[in-house]
Amino acid sequence: MADILIIDDDKLVCEAFAALVGKLGHVATTSQTLAEGLRLTQEKPFDVVLLDVRLPDGNGLDVLPQIRSTPSTPEIIILTGYGDPDGAELAIKNGAWDYIEKPSSIQQIKLPLLRALEYRNEKARERPTVVLKRQDIIGNSQRLSACFDVLAQAANGDVNVLISGETGTGKELFARALHRNSPRASRNFVVVDCAALPETLVESVLFGHKKGAYTGASESEDGLVKQADQGTLFLDEIGELPMSIQKSFLRVLQERRFRPVGGSQEIKSDFRLVAATNRDLESMAAQGRFRQDLLYRLRTMVIELPPLRECLDDIKELTLYYTTQLCERWGIGSKGFSPEFLDMLKGYPWPGNVRELIQSLEKALLSAKDDPILYPQNLPDHIRIHITRHVLQKKPGTPAAVEANPIAPQVLANLQDVREAAIVEAERRYLKELMSRTGGNIAEACRVSGLSRSRLYTLLKKYRPAAAP
Repeated sequence: MADILIIDDDKLVCEAFAALVGKLGHVATTSQTLAEGLRLTQEKPFDVVLLDVRLPDGNGLDVLPQIRSTPSTPEIIILTGYGDPDGAELAIKNGAWDYIEKPSSIQQIKLPLLRALEYRNEKARERPTVVLKRQDIIGNSQRLSACFDVLAQAANGDVNVLISGETGTGKELFARALHRNSPRASRNFVVVDCAALPETLVESVLFGHKKGAYTGASESEDGLVKQADQGTLFLDEIGELPMSIQKSFLRVLQERRFRPVGGSQEIKSDFRLVAATNRDLESMAAQGRFRQDLLYRLRTMVIELPPLRECLDDIKELTLYYTTQLCERWGIGSKGFSPEFLDMLKGYPWPGNVRELIQSLEKALLSAKDDPILYPQNLPDHIRIHITRHVLQKKPGTPAAVEANPIAPQVLANLQDVREAAIVEAERRYLKELMSRTGGNIAEACRVSGLSRSRLYTLLKKYRPAAAP
């Protein structure tokens, strides 16, 4: 017997679905608001959630990841009276089991519901307990936990994996964890920094060369692809791979065979490919700056790493881990930190992500010297200025008052803060104009802007309602 939660603002719809669930031998719980539905998912484990999109207190799609991340990880069937292909895409990307228009007959929901329950039962029977080796990957927030789930799935197979995320989010750490948890763990993990490959020697670096193949080739050498035989080949910053080599590499991916520079015979290499990028490869491919067929090969499975600003629950654990690590490395006594120190870390947006956090903790430790406690005063000035400005701007009338006050301290903002503010304002204005000119047509907006649909939805959500048409 399964527990089904129905979240819909129409009382009659709730009652009709509940009656169907009862006839199928399961237990139904109903809610007519999003807030109550979220509360129920925290209080009780559910197997399936039937979730409406347009509710009096919010949009069901916005809380879909939050419901999926509850301990019971229920399957979610999105129900809507407004067919929206773009909304369906967003729902599926966020883990929905299905996205369907509200049926004219209640019985039409029966088959999707039964299939979701069958899938859940099979998954519960077959899924083994997986203990990941996640060295140096710190955090257990909802967004990060979802990435671990995909990592565990990918580690059990041998398919190509694409890891995407902003600079400093830990893409190489995830690539190494994928290798470490795979059957190839005892073999080589070979890193290729595509951004640093010299274009004139890229084929030689990747595929190796024979003696005398070019001036200076005094000995034959294996390339990085061959060195990864039986192991994992990690292509970091794959978006920087020269177009001239993408076609050659596509064939290597298909055949696992290549010819060294100056060689007459092909060589085999059985490697597992993991690639990483901080760029939007879909947009690049649409603009002809990245091969579409190569992108298809790369993204058999995708791990999208969240920025640190979306994983603030991990800040304390990250801070503890890295302060301890740095203190041990430098041979200094362990440090504690004040509540205000943590509050300031959680209030900063971290454009450089975990990498910037580590650098900021290094500065704080150097500033604290022999003091046993870290305080906000130990953090870099640009972080303190950002937080202070943000707090002041939230107070009604404060910006104008501060500007007009001749005795207010005139602190010159950090260049990085100014640049970030300018980018935010430019993005906000651009999106507002984009959606106005395209009449809110998502497909047309993607074509004009060069953004992928997922990226456009992310930006629209970030700047809502300013960007609304």
